[in-house]
Amino acid sequence: MARYAMPFFLFFALLAPTFVLSSPAVVPDPELVVHEVHRSINESIARRNLGYLSCGTGNPIDDCWRCDPNWHENRQRLADCAIGFGKNAIGGKNGRIYVVTDSGDDDPVNPKPGTLRYAVVQDEPLWIIFQRDMVIRLKEELIMNSFKTIDGRGASVHIAGGPCITIQYVTNIIIHGINIHDCKQGGNAMVRSNPHHYGWRTISDGDGVSLFGASHVWVDHCSLSNCMDGLVDAIMGSTAITISNNYMTHHDKVMLLGHSDSYTADKNMQATIAFNHFGEGLVQRMPRCRHGYFHVVNNDYTHWEMYAIGGSANPTINSQGNRFLAPDRRFSKEVTKHEDAPESEWKNWNWRSEGDLMLNGAFFTPSGAGASASYARASSLGARPSTLVGSITSNAGALSCRKGSRC
Repeated sequence: MARYAMPFFLFFALLAPTFVLSSPAVVPDPELVVHEVHRSINESIARRNLGYLSCGTGNPIDDCWRCDPNWHENRQRLADCAIGFGKNAIGGKNGRIYVVTDSGDDDPVNPKPGTLRYAVVQDEPLWIIFQRDMVIRLKEELIMNSFKTIDGRGASVHIAGGPCITIQYVTNIIIHGINIHDCKQGGNAMVRSNPHHYGWRTISDGDGVSLFGASHVWVDHCSLSNCMDGLVDAIMGSTAITISNNYMTHHDKVMLLGHSDSYTADKNMQATIAFNHFGEGLVQRMPRCRHGYFHVVNNDYTHWEMYAIGGSANPTINSQGNRFLAPDRRFSKEVTKHEDAPESEWKNWNWRSEGDLMLNGAFFTPSGAGASASYARASSLGARPSTLVGSITSNAGALSCRKGSRC
């Protein structure tokens, strides 16, 4: 079976380098993204007799780079492997490799060279890696500058026990292979955001990863749990986002996408939530959406206490090929929650379930007329069958990678 499906897996790896924007800050036309996906499928099928090989996990992101035992010598290849609406996030690609040697964070205004904070505030593109296993307890939010990759492969890296990652009014960010947990509030302090500026920060929310007016962001293969607010929140006009291959556990309000019902700038938000494992101890918001366009595809939902996918303010939610295992509680079987509106209003919101696997009494309440144009804007990749979700998501979360062997 894998032999015949191999070209389909491979097309994602071929797709990324061929669709490059002249300006990284420009969000691609969703119709063009869908067209490009179909074109690349056809190309990959045509090439199947030309010796292109896949290691065949069925996960298109992983099949793009994990087969290579020398991945550590070509780390930036990862930037060509993104999918979904965040697929053009290049992070620090073509920049120099920066090695974090110091786990400390003594001075958020004047960070020491060798620290993670020193790296992320630089103006130049950087591909940031870690010299060894480390736990980084930040004093204040880690405010990132544009064109940065935080790549934890090859080490066990934890950002934990303090404020965590803020991606505010910047673009082209990749965060890969990091354990992010027990994040706290920070603020009422001066914090540097680039080499030329630091400023006063008020109290932060305590998110694991906070996107605020950000674009072209890809969060992949991270393990996230037990933060004060959200694990990943994207608000205030953020867009072109992919959240993939993450393992999320032990948290209440998991993921908020959209600032408020009244903040209409989020109508342009496009986010792909793919190949994640939503695991034990989760309560709600996987994700909770407002206004924009959301593709929820091939995720494994093994735990929720209240609901899995919710929203308000007329978001378009396209749920495809997910596996939903409902809790045993009688009144928590529903996957969806239409919030802050009467049925007379939410019945017109475009929410659909296509090819989802419903287990233990799980059910999805669809709504809307299913306008094709609306779902085109909420489509970012081809869904695999829901029966394959277990294998696709089996390595979700931070990977254990060591140099000289396949990751």
